[in-house]
Amino acid sequence: MGIISAIKGWWNSMFKSEIKDKFQVTGITSGAMQDAIQKWMNIYNGEPEWLDPENGIRTINFAGFICEEIARLATLAIDVNFDGRRAKYMKDFWDTCVKDHIREWTESMCAFGTVILKPNGTGVDLVTPDQMEITAIDGNRKIYGIVFQDEYQSGEDYYTKLEYHRFLSARVKMPEAEKYTDTMYYVVSNRAFISKNAGELGKEIELKYTKWSSLQPDVHISKKNGGKINSMLFGVLRMPSVNRIDRRSPLGMSAFSKALEELRDLDIAYSRNAEEIEDSSKMVLLDERVVQLPAKKDEKGNVIRQKLNLPKYVRTINGENSDYYHEIIPQLNTEIRKAGINQQLSIIGVKCGFSNGYFVIDEKTGMVTATQVESDDRRTIQLIKDVRDAMQAGLDDLFYAQAVFADLYNLEPAGDYETQYDFGDITYNEEEDRKRNLQLANSGYIPKWQYLVRFEGYSEVEAKAAVAEASGDDKKGLFDEE
Repeated sequence: MGIISAIKGWWNSMFKSEIKDKFQVTGITSGAMQDAIQKWMNIYNGEPEWLDPENGIRTINFAGFICEEIARLATLAIDVNFDGRRAKYMKDFWDTCVKDHIREWTESMCAFGTVILKPNGTGVDLVTPDQMEITAIDGNRKIYGIVFQDEYQSGEDYYTKLEYHRFLSARVKMPEAEKYTDTMYYVVSNRAFISKNAGELGKEIELKYTKWSSLQPDVHISKKNGGKINSMLFGVLRMPSVNRIDRRSPLGMSAFSKALEELRDLDIAYSRNAEEIEDSSKMVLLDERVVQLPAKKDEKGNVIRQKLNLPKYVRTINGENSDYYHEIIPQLNTEIRKAGINQQLSIIGVKCGFSNGYFVIDEKTGMVTATQVESDDRRTIQLIKDVRDAMQAGLDDLFYAQAVFADLYNLEPAGDYETQYDFGDITYNEEEDRKRNLQLANSGYIPKWQYLVRFEGYSEVEAKAAVAEASGDDKKGLFDEE
């Protein structure tokens, strides 16, 4: 862990140095923020700093499960629709490039605090904090300048691209007015490097010798109608909580950043419990004479003492009594340890924004039901609402960026669009919904065949046939109340 962190720190220092050298700008992400991001990434990847295999401390990576659970709830039944002249183009972009990845991207946002979604011409690139360096922010702490890093290997060579995005004001002569006016451009600069060593930039080379040969070294982007580009041409997914490490930073905090100590204690508690279980097999002690077979002599006349093949839990001793037998059955502290683990789970859940008791080890009920979530302080619902609001803000900017590129490269005729988001209800309970729909069917508010299709697995034809047959029977049928 120490070596990995040292290498990463060296790479960040070199990254900052090259940015300053090539683009004459300085990264503004503090060292404390970089250290925190690296720590979150290690924990999420199952390599926390408290991992100690020699002393039996392993990890269950509960931090990863927290991020996965938030992403699952936040993207539950998500869909996005569009209105306007460009509705079909934007809907196709959502369906083909975004929808199938949004849960993964949201989980990464929860883990690392911030990720960036950047259109790449054929889809969307996910950029994690270790692949970018922020160079400027505006008064609202929105990113106003940033350098992205991309890399690949070909043969024995390692290629790296630095891609600098920023706004640039320039004076442009207006032909029709014969005068100059200030225009704001969105500028993207690309620089490529080649090295024989991974994690090293090496020397600068022309883009045409890399897989990025279709890119220009410098591109100035503006709207065709002369209008101003309103935001950076990418979407930022940022966790909504306050950045307690660097309040000036536009980067967010990991979903589990407030519970690092408790996550460590949980891993220790789990490891000790697992270690006790592994060592809990019973042991039987026997006098070695009990298991000895009659002695034999080999061809040279040497006496050979033979023993029975014993189960692994049987041990022999040289005792005074040949009838010695003793059975050892360790007593497990399972209930006590489970209570301690549940206490840690409860604290972790609350500190990560969930309702109290959301995470619990219980063989009968497992995780709490959605009904319990709804009635318990609504903390979980508020957490997911905040995450969804953050997702919408990031997706709005992503859609805007794609629309700008569609104009720039004539991918679609110009036109406006409006976005509508549709999320699933995280408090949805199928059994309650089944009962409610059964009551509606019995009361005649919905067709009975619809109930059979939705909850009993019938096809529409089968359901209508079953209802028709049941309606001719004078006995009570499926939908007749007792």
